[in-house]
Formats: sequence, structure tokens, C-alpha cells
Amino acid sequence: MTTTLDLIFQLWRQFKKKLLTFLFVVSLVTVLVAQSFSPAIAQLPPLNPVYPTPQVPQVPQVPQAPPVPQVPQAPLIPPVPQIPRQEIRGVWMTTNDFNVLKSRSKVLDAVTKLRRLNFNTIYPVVWNSGYTKYPSAVAKQVGIPFFFRGKNGQDILADLINQAHRQKLMVIPWFEFGFMTPLTSELALNRPNWLTQKRDGSQTSISAAGEVAWLNPFLPEVQRFITNLILEVVTRYDVDGIQFDDHMSLPREFGYDKYTVALYTQEMEKAPPSNPDDADWVKWRADKITEFMVNLNQAVKARKPHVIFSVSPNYYDFAYKLQLQDWLAWVRQNIVDELVVQVYRHNQQSFVAKISRPEMEEAQQRISTGVGIMAGLRNKPVPMRQIQSQVRAAKSRGLGVVFFYYESLWKKTQESTQQRQAGFRNLFPNPALRARI
Repeated sequence: MTTTLDLIFQLWRQFKKKLLTFLFVVSLVTVLVAQSFSPAIAQLPPLNPVYPTPQVPQVPQVPQAPPVPQVPQAPLIPPVPQIPRQEIRGVWMTTNDFNVLKSRSKVLDAVTKLRRLNFNTIYPVVWNSGYTKYPSAVAKQVGIPFFFRGKNGQDILADLINQAHRQKLMVIPWFEFGFMTPLTSELALNRPNWLTQKRDGSQTSISAAGEVAWLNPFLPEVQRFITNLILEVVTRYDVDGIQFDDHMSLPREFGYDKYTVALYTQEMEKAPPSNPDDADWVKWRADKITEFMVNLNQAVKARKPHVIFSVSPNYYDFAYKLQLQDWLAWVRQNIVDELVVQVYRHNQQSFVAKISRPEMEEAQQRISTGVGIMAGLRNKPVPMRQIQSQVRAAKSRGLGVVFFYYESLWKKTQESTQQRQAGFRNLFPNPALRARI
């Protein structure tokens, strides 16, 4: 009988013979396949080919430039801080208000009323009809001896400033007449060579102030006089600013005096055109007035950097084309801190159209901007409903307001004083004090 161990050896010998036979067949097939593909394999590129390195031509060296000498830095001059934009709620005090301005008690009453009704700025007239409303050494030097004093001999401007500041109201004196003066004033009579003229030789025009002459804004002597008047106010008084209106200009018909004609001919190499509306002639004169305003701004800021340089012109097309007053250029040249555009319109649609003009929006992005609103005249009162409609239209566009003029706010009106004051209280229910810098 066969044992188990013999059986295992017998099975192993059989398996070994079959395994050797299988391995022999696999080896033979592998050799035959390799020989059949050997020519194709020989043609394949090596797995890691070595390419010759290209020869890069040498770039000639550029000689180094000599070192730039360092320029010593100029000493830093601290910039004048920009006047912040603030809401304007103001009123002009005109020559019609002199019965108020001449009395200390009436000034106190006026300031108290304005403060209670949440106004924040007063614009008192200081230059009108060729005369100052304060004692002026500059005016006296050119033969203008007359000025206005209060009932007790007080300096009207100083008194108003003191009382207004006690109640936190700003005071910005207003050079109402600018280059304009009556032909019968001492200034015109004593300095006839300071006046300009039209092409026909006439020297006057008709304005809201009556028949007036015009100082030549291009004449150096006139420029010095106006500048010195303004610097006198800025230096002597604790003012918050200074304001110029639509008369810091020149009606387009003027500029045909000998001095201006010679200056234009020298610069432009031709005589001024006979047409006062000629575009180049308008621009040349407007640019000259702009140059003066730039110099005036620099002189004012050199005395008191933080005073507000305010202008109150007509709307732009009228101001530039008819009055040679390019106030938009003044705004763009950063010489204006505050703009109050006079929009005296009874028609609400016309009023809204004027305050919505692109130049108003442009100015508003840069500086404090407001609208001059007519509150009434001696012989022509303005109803409160019209004032309220115009103020609301201005406020809805983010514009401030200034009223012409103080006593017309609540005197010589269709409504009672109480009704008028209640109307303004509703328009300005909350304070909006302007920060003095």
C-alpha cells in the first residue's frame, strides 16, 4: 500500500515537468516577438535626448550713467486747510437796513432774532455808491472823506461783528458795488482817469442802483485801490470772510478807454473789435478780471488764511457773457470758498431751472454753495409761500440760502411779522451753526 508521502512526491514530479514545458514555450514566443519589432524600436528617439546648447551672441555692455546728484529738498510749507463745506443760512444787510445798523439796540435785536430763527451768517454792506460804511484810511487817501457811523458815533461794522459773534453768527462784509460807482461820487470826480468807457465814449450804464460809472478793472491803480480797501477790512476787523457780488465785473460794452485799448493792442497785435460781444474780446477781458481775482485772493489769504473768500454773482451765462465775470473759472482755480448765486425769480419753474444748472452742481461738489433769494423790496413785497417754495427747492438740492434783504424778511410784507417769523422757523427748525476756523 502506497504511503501518503510517496503520493506527494509523485504529484510534484508531474507538476514540475508541466511547469518547465510552459516556461520554455513563453520564452520562445518572447524572443520571436522581440526580433520582429527590433527595426522599429531601433528607429525611436532616446527617452532623454541631449540637444546642443545654442550660442547666444554677447551683448556689448552699456557704460553706466554717472550718478544723479541729489537735489536738496525745499522746506515744507504747511498748506492752508481747505474751508469746510457748510450749510449757508444768511441774510444781506443793505443800505435799506441802516436804521437797524446805526443803533446798537436794534443790532442786538436783529442778531437775537436771526439766531433764534436758526440763521448762521450776516452779510453787511461795507462798500456802496463810492463810500465805505466804516472809517477808512484807504478811502481818505483818494479824497473820500465820508463814511457812516452809528447814532452814538460807534463803528457800525465793529459793533455788528462783536454782537453777532457773541451769539455765534458769522459776519462776512459785502463789497456790494465792486468796480461800480456813481458818476457824481468823490471817487469818480477825483479820479476821472480811473473810469473806463464804451466805444462811443460814454461812461455810464443803467443798473438797479440807477445811472453808474465803472472803475477800470484793468488799470493797476484801480486794482491797488480795491485790494487795499479789502485788506483794510480783513486786517482791522475780526471778519469771518469777505464777499464780492455781480459788480466785481464789467458790463461787456465797456473797455474802450485808452489804457485798455493800448493794452489789448500790445498783447493781441490788433485793435479791439468794434463788436463788444466778440468772443475773443469777451474772453480777453474776462481773463484779465480773473487774473485780478486770483491776485486778490492771494493777498487776502496772506493776511488771514482762514477767511472765507465768497462771491455772489448772477447765473453763469449771464455773468460771463454780459458782465465778463467768469466765476466758474474762479471756482475751478480754487480761489472761491463760498458761492451764492443770485436767482431773483418770481416764477418757480424759472427758479428751479437756474438752480439746477450743471455749473451749480459742479461748484456744489467743491465748496459751500447757496442761492440768493428775494425776500422783498420796499415797493414790491414777496409772499411767504413763494419764499418757502424756493427755499424748499434749494434745500432739496443741498443748497444753502441767503435772503435779500434783512428788513424785508418781516417788514413791509403782506403777512404780519409773527406770520413771517413763524414761516422762517418752519423752514429752519434746527440750528446749523457754521464753525469758525
